Amino acid sequence: MRVSKWVAGSLMVVGMMMAAMSPRLAAESKNPADYPLRLHIFGRSQTSFYYSRMRSLDETQGDGRANLYENSEARGLDFNYQCSYKIRASFGYETYPARWKKQGKTLVVLLPVFGQSGKFFTCEFNADMKDFAYAQGRDGLRSEPVPEFKLWMQRHDYDPEHGKDVPVRANGELVTPRPPPPPQHPIEPPPPAPSGAPSPQ
Repeated sequence: MRVSKWVAGSLMVVGMMMAAMSPRLAAESKNPADYPLRLHIFGRSQTSFYYSRMRSLDETQGDGRANLYENSEARGLDFNYQCSYKIRASFGYETYPARWKKQGKTLVVLLPVFGQSGKFFTCEFNADMKDFAYAQGRDGLRSEPVPEFKLWMQRHDYDPEHGKDVPVRANGELVTPRPPPPPQHPIEPPPPAPSGAPSPQ
């Protein structure tokens, strides 16, 4: 009877430990299918900390601004984080898979380990959600009403949450910024020969 109670008690403790660990295990999933949302990071600032003897990266801390794509619309968020790897801003229209750990407060993001193809890590972002979307303009980052940003998404068939990762024009052409034309330098005629100079043969 004592053995049975001991075994039952041990199983109970193991079960409680597994239940406590399950959110952590879920957060560490590297399967993009577990992350239905998409995050576009406009910019971030961060500080890296290293082991003093090994000079290997210990963790990074920082903050930044991003748009979160959820329910086919974008909302801005400010965030801070403490991660085991460096965070990179999105390149072009690139977005990162994400999911809520605590709705509206804590976001788990699946990020690539740069320089190690096919390797990913997760990081928790403390999110401060906005009632507008961020938009990148010629003068830098600005705010834009969510309905207006959503209308732009619809016009350009852009919805990274559902696999439409690059906006397109109405006629199907890609939306890409056009480089300015090269400056035109008019060819100036040579200066007139000074008076008294011999004429060319």
